[in-house]
Amino acid sequence: MKKILMPAMLGAALLAAPATFALTAPSAPASETAKVVPYKVQPQLSTLGWEGKAVTHGHVGTMQFTGGELQVNGSQIVGGTVTVDMKSMKATDITDPANHTKFVGHMSSDDFFGVEKYPTSTFKITSVKPIAGAAANADNATITGDLTIKGVTQQISFPAKVGVKNGVAAATGKVTIDRTKFGLKYGSKTFFDSIGDKAIYDTFDLTFNVVAKQG
Repeated sequence: MKKILMPAMLGAALLAAPATFALTAPSAPASETAKVVPYKVQPQLSTLGWEGKAVTHGHVGTMQFTGGELQVNGSQIVGGTVTVDMKSMKATDITDPANHTKFVGHMSSDDFFGVEKYPTSTFKITSVKPIAGAAANADNATITGDLTIKGVTQQISFPAKVGVKNGVAAATGKVTIDRTKFGLKYGSKTFFDSIGDKAIYDTFDLTFNVVAKQG
């Protein structure tokens, strides 16, 4: 069976469901004296899609958030952590049950994510910086944080649309991950230059919509 990377976590794979309210750009840094309030991530309202490609083919699918929190200061998201269940991997474009089981089994093996030893991946937000002049329906912040996959932690940054309103906080966007930085080298032409058209690209995309509620 053709093989391609299935990822972990946080963000044309699978379009994440839109947040349940209109997101507005943070206009200024939150007050340092304002209280930071944790908003609980709602896995049933949040989505995580993935897309991976090889030289001759590609696959798309979903994974599930298990929980976490977004930290809110005033009307802005300022931090937080989300956790992804690595055993929830699905390839939505593989409809044959036997082929799906085989594919997910390989992605779950030590060749890729080693989910028996590393059942979760996490993303910890370290900063959220407003994007000056962002349009109303565009990404309005740059999120930076520490992504941990298969026990390896790397810092990543990506644009997203974030907002807080009526006791709900949300972050929506797309991020490209270089799997080789997390030790996932299987099928990588960067490390195995003789594999030709059997190569799997080093990067995969995550499309995410994280929704969290106060209290």
